[in-house]
Amino acid sequence: MNGDLYSILLHVHSIGRWLLLLLLVIAIFNSLIAGRRPYIKSDARTGLLLTIVADIMLLVGLALWYWGPKGYNLIVAAGGMGNAMKDPVTRFYGVEHMAGMLIAIILLHIGKAQGKKAISDKAKHNRTVVFYVIALLIILLSIPWPFRNIAGGWF
Repeated sequence: MNGDLYSILLHVHSIGRWLLLLLLVIAIFNSLIAGRRPYIKSDARTGLLLTIVADIMLLVGLALWYWGPKGYNLIVAAGGMGNAMKDPVTRFYGVEHMAGMLIAIILLHIGKAQGKKAISDKAKHNRTVVFYVIALLIILLSIPWPFRNIAGGWF
């Protein structure tokens, strides 16, 4: 991958994280304060926008993982998955980050789908909150925060 393209995708991925987190917090907050109010169009739109941003982040992240210096190339440089799992940095970027984010995106899609079910509006809000909060926790654990002692940090 061209260095300029990698840099652009990395910045898009890094900035997109904040958009995704913001949308996720908004969706959680909306469902938490909803009470017994009907599951309205704006709830569905927030869930749709959230999953669209998450899917775009997944595609950009997969491109970074496969063609960038972190991810697949780290696993190859380590001599395979067995050796990669022994090194915390290689394990994080090669496996943990991608697996955690993939699980979180699946949970976001499941949470969004709960709004389409033929159940009470209160149940829709409660179920979306559960899936969105679990996804948020997994996302927060899977981000390479600067304080996590993972070489490379955010960029």
